[in-house]
Amino acid sequence: MRKPILSVGQCGPDHGMLGRFFKEHFGVDVVGAATLDPDSMNRLQKGDFSLVLVNRKLDVDYSDGLEIVKQIVSDGDAKRTPVMLVTNYPEHQEKSVALGGLYGFGKLEYGKPETLERLEGVLGPRLSASAT
Repeated sequence: MRKPILSVGQCGPDHGMLGRFFKEHFGVDVVGAATLDPDSMNRLQKGDFSLVLVNRKLDVDYSDGLEIVKQIVSDGDAKRTPVMLVTNYPEHQEKSVALGGLYGFGKLEYGKPETLERLEGVLGPRLSASAT
């Protein structure tokens, strides 16, 4: 059984879309958090998640998701969990990678083969190749 994914900063509709996408393609649940609150950070430090997805701009206050990426990758225990930025903008993806995150994907890229391949590198094989 795969560990759930932590999704930080998504609005309700985007969180729902992520949840459906990951359940359909990888059989994994997505746990939402408005920010990287102490409980979420504690769970990350314990290794409770297989992946962290961070919105480029957090819905709750429009703060910069790159700061969340930086916080995760600088924590000795939390950095064991891969982190990806959710944004359609390549320049922000590159900044996230420079901080130590993995190249993520945007909301317009869910079904693209390169997105699915990138996620397979973190989560393992999809449930079925026909799910694309």
